[in-house]
Amino acid sequence: METQEISVEATGETVGEAKWAALRELEKQHPGLDKSAVHFQVVTEGERGLLGVGFSPAKVVATVSAGAAAAAPVDESELAAETRALVTRIVDGIGVSGRIDVNEDDEVITVSCAGPDLGMLIGRHGQTIDAVQYLANAIMWRRHPQDRKEVVVDAAGYRDRRRVALESLAVRSAERALSDDEPVELEPMTAVERKVVHLRLKEFDGVETTSEGTEPNRFVVVHPVA
Repeated sequence: METQEISVEATGETVGEAKWAALRELEKQHPGLDKSAVHFQVVTEGERGLLGVGFSPAKVVATVSAGAAAAAPVDESELAAETRALVTRIVDGIGVSGRIDVNEDDEVITVSCAGPDLGMLIGRHGQTIDAVQYLANAIMWRRHPQDRKEVVVDAAGYRDRRRVALESLAVRSAERALSDDEPVELEPMTAVERKVVHLRLKEFDGVETTSEGTEPNRFVVVHPVA
């Protein structure tokens, strides 16, 4: 039995832009498709021409099996779909390919990435994935000031490891606040990460925590109390 395939054709100033346009069209038709299963055929690489004269766009054909496309969540909200597309574009720009899954609840949209290049996505000490998450939150906050939700970007269970690290940081910061008898300001965090710190120090004797600053740069301050 032959496997049915779905194909779209797209153009762009470069092959990379044409691939992105084709992938975006496939995801528009089938949100949540397995990106790693998409195959590209370069029809023309395009020419810029001399001084803008004689320009011809790059053209590609993107093909994916119907089975990979059928993985789309049919009940995905518009906000979740927009978040998926945004994170996909950012991750593509880094040069990481793979599958992106989205889970949404009343307060948070979690975007989980799976694939062979997750080390590149996570980066040293999580700096890259934190930057991706920060950028996604900043853009979505600006686009949706009224109905915005927290965006969490995860890969290979990194956020669970991050939670453990945050709890350890919270305890160290509390001990420092007590020993120095002065407030300790932590790095800017998302609402989800700040909540981890608040909860960890809720029962820690001698300190209290507050969130200060404005989104997306709010941070936790650990205060010693008498």
